[in-house]
Parts: sequence; C-alpha cells; structure tokens
Amino acid sequence: MNKTAKSEGLSLCPKCYKANAFVTGRHKCQRCNATFYQRKPRSIEYTIAWTIAALVMFIPANLMPIMVFTALGNVDASTILGGIQTFLKLGMYPVAIVVFIASFIVPLGKILGLVILVLGVRKGPGLKSEQRTKLYHVVEFLGPWSMLDVFVVALMAAVVNLGFLTSIEAGPGITYFTLMVVFTMFAAESFDPRLLWDSEKYE
Repeated sequence: MNKTAKSEGLSLCPKCYKANAFVTGRHKCQRCNATFYQRKPRSIEYTIAWTIAALVMFIPANLMPIMVFTALGNVDASTILGGIQTFLKLGMYPVAIVVFIASFIVPLGKILGLVILVLGVRKGPGLKSEQRTKLYHVVEFLGPWSMLDVFVVALMAAVVNLGFLTSIEAGPGITYFTLMVVFTMFAAESFDPRLLWDSEKYE
C-alpha cells in the first residue's frame, strides 16, 4: 500500500500548499488561515450528477439541428453530423475534421473518461492510480476545447452570410451542445483527483 498525505494524517492547503495536520471536517491552514477540506465534500456525487446531465444534453445536441444552412432560398437544417457533411460538400475538409473531433469525439470521450474515473474511485481495481490521474488531466484539459465547435458555427454564420443567396445560422441544437460542454467542465471541476490515490489501498 502506497503512503499518501491522508494516510499519514496530513492535508494540503490548496492556497499556500502547506501540509497541515488533519482535522475532521473543515480545516484552517496554519500558515495562511485559508479554510479547506481534506477532500472536496460530496465530490463523487457532484461529478456523477454533472456527468449524467452532460449525457442527457448529448442526445438532443446530436439529434437537433445545430446549424441552419440557406442557399438560394432553400433551407437545410443540419445536425452535427449533417453539418459535417455540408462542410465536406463545400470542400471545407479541415473545418469538417475539426468540427467532427471537437463536437463528437471529444465530448463523448470526456463523458466516458469521467465515468471511468468515478468507477475507478468506487471500485478500485482497474487502471493504476497514475493512469487515472493522467486521464483526469486529459479530461480537464479538453474541457474548454469543445467550445471550438460553437465558435466555428458562430464564425461561419458571420462569414458565410450573403443574405438570400447563402447564409448559415445557429440552430437550437447549439444550446444543448453548449450546456453539455459546460456540464462536463463542471463535472471535471467537481471531481477530486486525490480520491484516485485513496483507492490505491484496494489494488
């Protein structure tokens, strides 16, 4: 069993990073007087709740139109995958690849990553704590990048807008997609990665 600060009766101040003697519940740092907990209260519960909310938003975000493309008076409402096909038809291959990765692969990967992290804390066996920690950092890093899809749609709406001839507008699916991204960011923020090392005793 690997030793941790918790197993040694210590807790680290998130402000000045001083190791304090553990006190049950809320603790005040001996150096900077900042108040904190040894572990984020109800971290797993909040992470599960935000992850479920993100998964719920993922469904309408992919089923509802995220982009409305108008060409010569013909209106075509496209979902994420439909929008990618539109970019491919327009010959905008780099944009299509970026949108596919940022709007489908990355969000789904973040949700799966959060599920793996929660299960790792609850069940213990599986990936090593070092691997789980790396996974957490990847999920946390990718959080804001999914907003790139929202930026692309907004940019296309501003650039490809020739009135009656050609125009692109954001569809109702963009709202659910934005909420999904925000919820995954909240889920990653509420997760306490130190719990991954607490479960080391089960391995």
